[in-house]
Amino acid sequence: MSRFIRILVYTIGALALLLAVAATWVHFASRARLDRMFAVTPRPVAIPTDAAALARGRHLAQTRGCSDCHGKDFAGNKVIEDGAMGRVHGPNLTRGKGGRVATWTDADWVRAIRHGVAPDGHALFLMPAEEYQFLSDEDLGALIGFLKSVPPVDRERVKIELGPVARVLVATDKIKLPASVIDHPNVKPAAVTPGVTPEYGRYVAATCMGCHGPNFSGGKIEAGPPNWPEAANLTPHASGGVAKWNEADFLQAIRAGKRPDGSEINPIMPRVFAQMDDTELKAIWAYLRTLPSVPKGVR
Repeated sequence: MSRFIRILVYTIGALALLLAVAATWVHFASRARLDRMFAVTPRPVAIPTDAAALARGRHLAQTRGCSDCHGKDFAGNKVIEDGAMGRVHGPNLTRGKGGRVATWTDADWVRAIRHGVAPDGHALFLMPAEEYQFLSDEDLGALIGFLKSVPPVDRERVKIELGPVARVLVATDKIKLPASVIDHPNVKPAAVTPGVTPEYGRYVAATCMGCHGPNFSGGKIEAGPPNWPEAANLTPHASGGVAKWNEADFLQAIRAGKRPDGSEINPIMPRVFAQMDDTELKAIWAYLRTLPSVPKGVR
């Protein structure tokens, strides 16, 4: 065997060993994060059953992303099916066959939505509790009341299977489990009055932080597949087209999914936001106008 071939064989062998070590580390590191348990005793929330509260809960479920992951019937929906990211479906939230909630107590609902933790203590994957923790007690109660009232649908659960990229992102903490970043004992639900105000806009816009970041500067959406586009910069910085918009432009973008120039916004942007009422959308716009100017992706 020539010297060149020996070097090539040794190099390939070394690379294969390194890859095997890396793959092993990714597997165990991601598994350790996913298997972490949380002991959370949620503060009680009153769950209403009157028609007005259930209507409010339905509106929240339809406009805060619940139906995107759990489907219009709340019996489960495809979220991600991608070779790199794997398979993630939102679970069945009805009392039908395959549902997870038939035996849930009110405390279990609060723990899951506000804290991102299942009744058995494990963290819920991609459950945006980091955003939902700020829901007022009144809104959270209305949302839970509505979800408890939806008709049962028989749909078996689709098991979450993470692909190689998703496992790397979990192992390196790029995909964070909300339960691991929420300060559970000190969760402070909002207390706001609906109105076209920056304060109410900030409350409603918490739903947008998952993609646009806590300061709304946009950039790479690390929890999504590699082919997802970057989130837009919603601050007044020149790196974001929104800086040149007015309120009418913003309302058109949300309602019709089109920018002022007529170009279509990528469908990754949830179209359910179009169901928000004028007060909510105008309040969001009022809040966005108060944000500091930040370059795109500087979170």
